[in-house]
Amino acid sequence: MDEKFLNSLNSGYQFKGQSFVLGAAMYKGETYAEAKIKVPLKTLNRHGLISGATGSGKTKTLQGIAEALSERGIPTLMMDIKGDLSGIAVAGTENEKIKQRQLSIGESWQAHGYPTEFLSLSDEPGARLRATVTEFGPILFSKILELNDTQAGVVSLVFKYADDQGLPILDLKDFKKTLQFLTNEGKVEIEKEYGRISTASTSTIIRKIIEIEQQGAERFFGEKSFEVSDLLRVNEEGKGYMNIIRLSDIQNRPKLFSTFMLSLLAEIYATFPEEGDLDTPKLILFIDEAHLIFKEASKALLDQIESIIKLIRSKGIGIFFITQTPVDIPAAILGQLGLKIQHTFRAYTANDRKDLKLIAQNYPLSDYYDIEQLLTELGIGEALVSVLNEKGSPTPIVHTLLRAPQSRMDILNSDEINTIISKSALVKKYNQEVDRESAFEMLNAKLQKLDSTPAPEATPSSLSSNTVIPAVPSIISDALGSPVGKQVLRSVAREVTRGLLGALGLGASRSRNRKSNSWF
Repeated sequence: MDEKFLNSLNSGYQFKGQSFVLGAAMYKGETYAEAKIKVPLKTLNRHGLISGATGSGKTKTLQGIAEALSERGIPTLMMDIKGDLSGIAVAGTENEKIKQRQLSIGESWQAHGYPTEFLSLSDEPGARLRATVTEFGPILFSKILELNDTQAGVVSLVFKYADDQGLPILDLKDFKKTLQFLTNEGKVEIEKEYGRISTASTSTIIRKIIEIEQQGAERFFGEKSFEVSDLLRVNEEGKGYMNIIRLSDIQNRPKLFSTFMLSLLAEIYATFPEEGDLDTPKLILFIDEAHLIFKEASKALLDQIESIIKLIRSKGIGIFFITQTPVDIPAAILGQLGLKIQHTFRAYTANDRKDLKLIAQNYPLSDYYDIEQLLTELGIGEALVSVLNEKGSPTPIVHTLLRAPQSRMDILNSDEINTIISKSALVKKYNQEVDRESAFEMLNAKLQKLDSTPAPEATPSSLSSNTVIPAVPSIISDALGSPVGKQVLRSVAREVTRGLLGALGLGASRSRNRKSNSWF
């Protein structure tokens, strides 16, 4: 037993406030049950990262942390992209591996299920997550569509017009209808008050909307809007709810995922009050497969996410990103993450070895571990850990054997999920379709009214006694007095005379006796 090693860890991982045990320290192949690796609740709003190769145990680490938080009355929101977090709702089953692990760590294990709500953005079963276009506002909506300044100005104009005219813009069809109206039938009206809208900008905006519609965004925009305060519930036993968003069917729709995440973070930031540094966080978000958020995000969108992550911690909110490598996270955001849990990294290629060096540099220097080498040797359920202490300083990095989750480490079947959903208060609240009268219906009614209004007709009574009938221009009089004009008048008179004679029955006989001369 290395006393210097133990003293170093025990001094680094002793906290005055509430904490939970993440696991026990390992050194030179030995597990030290007396060297508990703890996480202080006070600094969880400083965010975190769980990274590692596929199959290294990231999901089980997330599961164990969420369980510890629930037991302390802290609710969580988890993005379940792979569909393997649902088991957290029911008790797990102990086996020999779990017994041996817990014995090594020096912690008891008891099977538990936790209060769970299933949420959905798509066709997955669960309470529906929606937000209105109006709630996004013109700035955030423009960032999601990745518009330039000119196009964003058009979006702001649409929002202003809708607000002035009392037109609710709830979903994408409302926005498109308003934009099309202002470009066509309402063009004159809008130019007087707000200025001209470029048809080129309109076309670009419509194309951008169609792009996110193709990823399923029309199901997200609308009513009833999800109230983020519903994420803060605890059950009658005081356990925080696990809110699991089932996202297994949107892995190929990163724009929808990033749109939702940005709107959710913005809504939480706008809704929750300032709290400062609380002793325990109000809510922790776990974003699995975090690279999907950043995969196709524009710089403007990344800047928005970075700003929210910096500011949202003052609301008592912590955000954890789960991904295969820290390289997936933009550097500006990675620098905001206090708690770091790194599972094994598999360096198979030259690029992997470059990434390995970068990953090792993200952690504090250690007198006991060769970080770069250890990263490739970690076993399943083992990780390198560094947290922020209560003063905000990083703790010594430590090779940790992580405790096992107490809930099921497997997925629920459809019957089990349906049983939970049938008892859900949020499903009853949010799963009724609402399509009240909004901009789309109001503008259609306005256009129908315009089409059915008859055009004004001129009538004799509309001419006053003072109406002046214009005189024939002198140029016409001069033309008729010329030789050519006189010839034209004779031809017209001839045809008129023939018509009159025909009407009197004289034209035909005269025509038969006519030799060659004309009447004139």
